Amino acid sequence: MDRTRVLFLCTGNSARSQMAEAFLREYGGDRFEVFSAGLEPSPIHPLTLKVMREKGLDLEAMGHRSKSLIDEFFRKQVHIGYLITVCRKAEDRCPIYPWAGVREFWDIEDPASFQGSDEERLEFFRKTRDLIEGKVKDFIAGTGG
Repeated sequence: MDRTRVLFLCTGNSARSQMAEAFLREYGGDRFEVFSAGLEPSPIHPLTLKVMREKGLDLEAMGHRSKSLIDEFFRKQVHIGYLITVCRKAEDRCPIYPWAGVREFWDIEDPASFQGSDEERLEFFRKTRDLIEGKVKDFIAGTGG
Protein backbone atom coordinates (compact mmCIF):
# COMPACT_ATOMS: atom_id res chain seq x y z
CA MET A 1 0.00 0.00 0.00
CA ASP A 2 1.32 3.43 -0.91
CA ARG A 3 1.40 5.76 2.02
CA THR A 4 0.51 9.42 1.52
CA ARG A 5 3.37 11.74 2.41
CA VAL A 6 2.40 14.63 4.67
CA LEU A 7 4.74 17.46 5.60
CA PHE A 8 3.86 19.94 8.36
CA LEU A 9 5.70 23.24 7.96
CA CYS A 10 6.26 26.13 10.34
CA THR A 11 9.00 28.63 11.00
CA GLY A 12 11.03 26.96 13.74
CA ASN A 13 9.85 23.33 13.69
CA SER A 14 9.92 23.56 17.49
CA ALA A 15 6.25 23.35 18.50
CA ARG A 16 3.20 23.31 16.19
CA SER A 17 4.61 21.24 13.33
CA GLN A 18 6.18 18.77 15.78
CA MET A 19 2.84 18.31 17.53
CA ALA A 20 1.03 17.78 14.23
CA GLU A 21 3.61 15.26 13.05
CA ALA A 22 3.31 13.24 16.27
CA PHE A 23 -0.50 13.24 16.25
CA LEU A 24 -0.71 12.14 12.61
CA ARG A 25 1.78 9.34 13.27
CA GLU A 26 -0.30 8.29 16.29
CA TYR A 27 -3.76 8.46 14.71
CA GLY A 28 -3.05 7.94 11.02
CA GLY A 29 -1.76 4.41 11.33
CA ASP A 30 0.21 3.21 8.33
CA ARG A 31 -1.76 5.35 5.85
CA PHE A 32 0.69 8.25 6.07
CA GLU A 33 4.40 8.90 5.89
CA VAL A 34 4.70 11.96 8.13
CA PHE A 35 7.33 14.68 8.38
CA SER A 36 7.71 18.15 9.80
CA ALA A 37 10.16 20.91 8.98
CA GLY A 38 10.88 24.57 9.53
CA LEU A 39 12.19 27.48 7.52
CA GLU A 40 14.56 28.36 10.39
CA PRO A 41 14.72 25.18 12.49
CA SER A 42 15.40 25.53 16.18
CA PRO A 43 15.45 22.92 18.96
CA ILE A 44 12.13 21.46 20.02
CA HIS A 45 10.68 23.69 22.72
CA PRO A 46 10.73 22.12 26.22
CA LEU A 47 7.02 22.90 26.71
CA THR A 48 6.25 21.09 23.45
CA LEU A 49 7.94 18.01 24.88
CA LYS A 50 6.07 18.40 28.18
CA VAL A 51 2.55 18.82 26.79
CA MET A 52 2.98 16.01 24.30
CA ARG A 53 4.20 13.67 27.07
CA GLU A 54 0.93 14.51 28.86
CA LYS A 55 -0.80 12.85 25.87
CA GLY A 56 1.49 9.83 26.07
CA LEU A 57 3.66 10.92 23.12
CA ASP A 58 7.36 11.19 23.96
CA LEU A 59 8.78 13.10 21.00
CA GLU A 60 12.37 12.38 22.00
CA ALA A 61 11.73 8.62 22.20
CA MET A 62 9.89 8.85 18.85
CA GLY A 63 13.05 10.30 17.27
CA HIS A 64 11.69 13.78 16.61
CA ARG A 65 14.19 16.49 15.75
CA SER A 66 14.01 19.88 14.09
CA LYS A 67 14.53 19.71 10.33
CA SER A 68 15.15 22.28 7.61
CA LEU A 69 12.64 22.50 4.77
CA ILE A 70 15.37 23.68 2.41
CA ASP A 71 18.08 21.15 3.32
CA GLU A 72 15.97 18.05 3.83
CA PHE A 73 13.10 18.50 1.40
CA PHE A 74 13.39 21.37 -1.09
CA ARG A 75 16.94 20.71 -2.33
CA LYS A 76 16.14 17.01 -2.66
CA GLN A 77 12.86 17.78 -4.49
CA VAL A 78 10.93 15.49 -2.15
CA HIS A 79 7.40 14.86 -3.43
CA ILE A 80 4.73 15.39 -0.81
CA GLY A 81 1.04 14.49 -1.05
CA TYR A 82 0.00 17.19 1.44
CA LEU A 83 1.99 20.20 2.57
CA ILE A 84 0.28 21.69 5.61
CA THR A 85 1.63 25.00 6.82
CA VAL A 86 0.75 25.62 10.47
CA CYS A 87 1.89 29.22 10.83
CA ARG A 88 1.25 32.51 9.04
CA LYS A 89 4.94 33.46 8.83
CA ALA A 90 5.90 30.21 7.07
CA GLU A 91 2.88 30.47 4.78
CA ASP A 92 3.91 33.99 3.75
CA ARG A 93 7.60 33.14 3.36
CA CYS A 94 7.11 29.88 1.46
CA PRO A 95 4.22 30.43 -0.94
CA ILE A 96 5.41 27.74 -3.36
CA TYR A 97 6.62 24.17 -2.88
CA PRO A 98 6.62 22.72 -6.40
CA TRP A 99 6.56 19.07 -5.31
CA ALA A 100 3.40 19.22 -3.19
CA GLY A 101 0.15 17.72 -4.43
CA VAL A 102 -2.23 19.50 -2.06
CA ARG A 103 -1.43 22.48 0.08
CA GLU A 104 -3.34 23.47 3.22
CA PHE A 105 -2.91 26.30 5.70
CA TRP A 106 -3.79 26.00 9.37
CA ASP A 107 -3.38 29.45 10.93
CA ILE A 108 -2.26 28.51 14.45
CA GLU A 109 -0.70 31.01 16.83
CA ASP A 110 2.85 30.21 17.95
CA PRO A 111 2.80 29.05 21.58
CA ALA A 112 6.53 29.76 21.88
CA SER A 113 5.81 33.47 21.31
CA PHE A 114 3.11 33.65 23.98
CA GLN A 115 3.99 35.97 26.86
CA GLY A 116 2.81 35.26 30.41
CA SER A 117 3.61 33.44 33.61
CA ASP A 118 5.04 29.93 33.47
CA GLU A 119 1.58 28.47 34.16
CA GLU A 120 -0.08 30.69 31.53
CA ARG A 121 2.52 29.67 28.95
CA LEU A 122 2.04 26.00 29.78
CA GLU A 123 -1.73 26.39 29.45
CA PHE A 124 -1.31 28.09 26.05
CA PHE A 125 0.86 25.19 24.86
CA ARG A 126 -1.86 22.79 26.01
CA LYS A 127 -4.56 24.72 24.13
CA THR A 128 -2.39 24.74 21.01
CA ARG A 129 -1.75 21.01 21.36
CA ASP A 130 -5.47 20.27 21.71
CA LEU A 131 -6.33 22.47 18.72
CA ILE A 132 -3.75 20.67 16.58
CA GLU A 133 -4.94 17.26 17.76
CA GLY A 134 -8.46 18.13 16.62
CA LYS A 135 -7.24 19.45 13.25
CA VAL A 136 -5.23 16.27 12.67
CA LYS A 137 -8.26 14.10 13.44
CA ASP A 138 -10.34 16.22 11.04
CA PHE A 139 -7.62 15.88 8.40
CA ILE A 140 -7.63 12.09 8.73
CA ALA A 141 -11.43 11.98 8.49
CA GLY A 142 -11.33 14.24 5.44
CA THR A 143 -8.86 12.00 3.62
CA GLY A 144 -10.94 8.88 4.06
CA GLY A 145 -9.57 7.83 7.46
